[in-house]
Amino acid sequence: MAAPNSTTFSHLTFILVGIPGLEPWHPWISIPFTLMYTVAVLGNCGLLLLIATQRRLHEPMFIFLSMLAVADLLLSTCTVPNTLAIFWFGPKAISFSACLTQVFFLHFGVAAESTVLLAMGFDRYVAVCDPLRYTTILTNEKIGKIAMAIVIRSFCIIFPHVFLLKRLPFCASNVIPHSYCEHIGVARLSCADISINVWYGLAVPIVIFILDVLFIVVSYVLILRAVFKLPTKDARQRTLSTCGSHVCIILLFYIPASFTFLTHRFGHNIPKHIHILLADLYVLVPPTLNPIVYGMKTKQLQEQIVCILSQKLKWF
Repeated sequence: MAAPNSTTFSHLTFILVGIPGLEPWHPWISIPFTLMYTVAVLGNCGLLLLIATQRRLHEPMFIFLSMLAVADLLLSTCTVPNTLAIFWFGPKAISFSACLTQVFFLHFGVAAESTVLLAMGFDRYVAVCDPLRYTTILTNEKIGKIAMAIVIRSFCIIFPHVFLLKRLPFCASNVIPHSYCEHIGVARLSCADISINVWYGLAVPIVIFILDVLFIVVSYVLILRAVFKLPTKDARQRTLSTCGSHVCIILLFYIPASFTFLTHRFGHNIPKHIHILLADLYVLVPPTLNPIVYGMKTKQLQEQIVCILSQKLKWF
């Protein structure tokens, strides 16, 4: 049988190997990953259930929080189960179409989470700087439009990733040295020019992260200016406390994202297994900690949880 033409032949399946160089440690690494993923799923699902069933939480702040929980579930669930399967059972084959699907939902989840954090920053700005018009500005209709804008923006930014990968021929190795499929990691296996992929992969984080962070910083500058105009120290502390949880999850998301991006692009002297381990943690740590942070720092959530628990205890 004649060998396939190298310019047209393309692999139908790829092999994900997990964390290269740490294969003997995969079963041990899977233990904290499993615990963290379980906490992420239970925490975010519990948060969604609590917000959906408690009428007192049907406020803009908590609606945006439920959007964040959905983004967290998407980001972790599209990658972590596959990663755990590799840790438990060894390298895993994945079809090209499934790989493209994972690429799309991974990057879509990242873009959506960043945009939700921006929307939450706007929510805090309105709550602090224009509290009397808070419920008239952030009506259910406007929140629905914001949610639609989040989805459309994320889709439009991320869909080209799929198109740019689909046009490439893969005629060399089909082994992906990663725990899941991501855009540049897959593109590097191509035997064609990937300059467009590289430049678009560089532009997307700049558009998403830098612009979103810039607008969030502007919103908090305006918030701080309004807070310092309050007459008493107690009023300033109470107002700032309503923003504390949002600031925490901003740091939890953008600091690991920036570190992962910079080490991936410029940390050529950093061992490969460190790159992959950081990428694996990036899709797991924020979804795990976000519901915990909001549960610990948001008084309304604490009150509703205590109320539900006290009602349950009355049955015993």
